[in-house]
Amino acid sequence: MSESVTITDNRTGETIEIPIENGGISAKAFSKHMPGLWFYDPGFTATASTSSAITYLDGGNGVLRYRGYPIEQLAEKSTFLEVCYLLINGELPSATEMETWRHDITHHTFIHENMRKRFTEGFHHDAHPMGMLTSAIAALSTFYPEAKDISDPENRKKQINRLISKVPTLAAMAYRASIGMPFVYPDNTLNYAENFLSMMWRVAEPVYEADPVLSKALDTLLILHADHEQNCSTTTMRVVGSSHSDPYVSAAAATSALYGPRHGGANEQVIHMLNEIGSYENIPAFIEKVKQGDVRLMGFGHRVYKAYDPRATIVKEQADKVFAVTGRSPLLDIALKLEEIALEDDYFKSRNLYPNVDFYTGLIYQSMGIPMDMFTVMFTIGRMPGWLSHWEELMVEEQRIARPRQLYTGPDERDYVDIASR
Repeated sequence: MSESVTITDNRTGETIEIPIENGGISAKAFSKHMPGLWFYDPGFTATASTSSAITYLDGGNGVLRYRGYPIEQLAEKSTFLEVCYLLINGELPSATEMETWRHDITHHTFIHENMRKRFTEGFHHDAHPMGMLTSAIAALSTFYPEAKDISDPENRKKQINRLISKVPTLAAMAYRASIGMPFVYPDNTLNYAENFLSMMWRVAEPVYEADPVLSKALDTLLILHADHEQNCSTTTMRVVGSSHSDPYVSAAAATSALYGPRHGGANEQVIHMLNEIGSYENIPAFIEKVKQGDVRLMGFGHRVYKAYDPRATIVKEQADKVFAVTGRSPLLDIALKLEEIALEDDYFKSRNLYPNVDFYTGLIYQSMGIPMDMFTVMFTIGRMPGWLSHWEELMVEEQRIARPRQLYTGPDERDYVDIASR
């Protein structure tokens, strides 16, 4: 049987056969035979805007792989920096390559003193850390104007290294500025997660010693957030990058997309929901409201996954380890009961409302002392290597500038009427 689809234009009787390649059909082949006829797909939910070798996602079976490696194996055995290398370079590094990569990232963590001293002073004293981070990432473009030479592979590599290394510094700077605390310089003796926690929490101690359980949990969460195929922010990175913008302004645009509550704010909404429920006794009444359509069950279900989010299992394991160190969150019992109900109740099962990665991440961050204003900031740190790997892939393949079509629904041609006659 031919791997193709046959389309007949009933207006003309013309029939065309289009081959199926990698699970899709070419829109170019379609438009060649039927010019001026567009696919109408709001939100691009059924449109593949690119081909990519980075992340494989099978939502129906709960499968997520980076460059072919199952997310479960990477979360258990790898580190965030190693996953960054994998996403960007396509292969796991050798021991020598990993040591060079770790050194390069560690020694690019410092930012220009003008940014540290003057940049934050331009914001209101209680500015949201995510707004500051978005602006800071874009501002890096002015500190490294050579980044605009995107045709040079070595130059691109340098900017990619800078972004992965400097974003935690900028993130911690934004947080400290938002609460009126002084900037903490990076400590090159610490690993990636430990260094970020040091820049967040260090006060007067010579060296900040993060609890190894908490730093490991943070490293794991960053791995889980590192990439997720063509989501809103990644697509934004590709669309802006397709105009040949440098990686800093492209990443700032992606960060802006992540800032939206419908994308990066899901774990924050989970905390709001748990606080709204308030106590274990209020769960049955809340569940009834969900079934009646009065409220939404946050942290359950996913745009792509129609089975259990594979990342959710890993996050729950990390949550148990974190709570053993920080103490049990008062919201945990509510969360556990909601998960139990969702996994057993036919109402939720029939709608594929399984827990997703966001359900427990907020509780973990909150228990570590990270405020809700920083949740999307944490997401940005984790997602940066994914964005950059897609940007690099875009550059290597020299894809065309993004230019979607539209179906015009406005008025037909009409004549201008002078203002006195309107």
